[in-house]
Amino acid sequence: MTLRHAFEIFRGYRTPRFRIMQRRNVWFLLSGAVLVLALAGLVVRGLNYSIDFTGGTLIQYENRSGATVEEIRDVLAQDPYNRRDAEIQVVGTDQVQIRTTALTDLSAEERTQLIEELARQADVTPDDVSTQVVGPTWGDEISRQALIGLIVVLLVITLYITLRFEWKMAIGAMVAMVHDVLITAGVYALTGRQVSPGTVIAILTILGFSLYDTVVIYDKVKENTESPALLAKSTYEEVANLSMNQVLMRSVNTSLVVVLPILSLLLFGGDTLKDFAFAMLIGVITGAYSSIFVATPLLVVLKERESRFKQHRARLEARPGERRLRPVPGSAVDDEEVAEESAAVGAAAATRTTARNAQGSPRPGSKSRRKPPAKRKRR
Repeated sequence: MTLRHAFEIFRGYRTPRFRIMQRRNVWFLLSGAVLVLALAGLVVRGLNYSIDFTGGTLIQYENRSGATVEEIRDVLAQDPYNRRDAEIQVVGTDQVQIRTTALTDLSAEERTQLIEELARQADVTPDDVSTQVVGPTWGDEISRQALIGLIVVLLVITLYITLRFEWKMAIGAMVAMVHDVLITAGVYALTGRQVSPGTVIAILTILGFSLYDTVVIYDKVKENTESPALLAKSTYEEVANLSMNQVLMRSVNTSLVVVLPILSLLLFGGDTLKDFAFAMLIGVITGAYSSIFVATPLLVVLKERESRFKQHRARLEARPGERRLRPVPGSAVDDEEVAEESAAVGAAAATRTTARNAQGSPRPGSKSRRKPPAKRKRR
């Protein structure tokens, strides 16, 4: 593929011809390896929950001196506090929120000393520093509600795809969504990032995006596989591969447009937004991948096991000379494909003409079998 061809594919002027369905075992192995790594991270390292889920201490005060996050972290890292891993968020320009583990390991004098040092740094009095103990009950409630919502959403989505398309497509979509959630959670476990309520919201958002991409692809597959002209000389796998190539750049471009604002949030957003943006970034990338390389190839595996498509494939393999996957009318047809097909048709016509001429011409040294024209009788 030349650079010009790649640019034309990116702009939508040319339909790509990647063999995605034919190489589905490669994508399955790749996804399996990533899932094993993600599950290993979840089992070995586990998720690093924020104090919203585990409980801890919330410290809030007004930052009149304009101390930076690093300066505040240096105070928390001192002995005997040892709170360098505390979550520090500056809200607006002068409000500081510190989420850290419970201060029960410190004595009453040490806790008072910590509050006084933070107040001195912020140029406020110790009475202006608010200390609140956060229990894990709220986090447990969030987790429970999120799990209930996730189960309900999956059931509704499964019912919708089954009614709109078929149950095998619903299986492919569900597997793709579970694939995305497990990988996102595994990345969080391997990197050690804290799981906050923003992470839970991002994961639920990921499900919607992954489903949107999958439904767009399934709709094109359903449209093409219901065409008798395409299935007459092509297997279900080949028609699905053509459908995937036709919507491939639409899926890629949609994902790129979503990734750009997420990157801006990840680079320039606050700590809370960064948690949300990080989960969204991983989810969007895995969602685009699973829609192309997991959901549709899995659908092809399920459909190719049906008896009618098995028999159809056997008939096509019995007469390979007649097989030809033609472009869909109205689609962006590849000029090279048309040229190759025209050249093949021209070569076949020339071969037939040569054969007819060879049959009609006499052999060297042989007498012609044509009878001489009869002479007309003169009156």
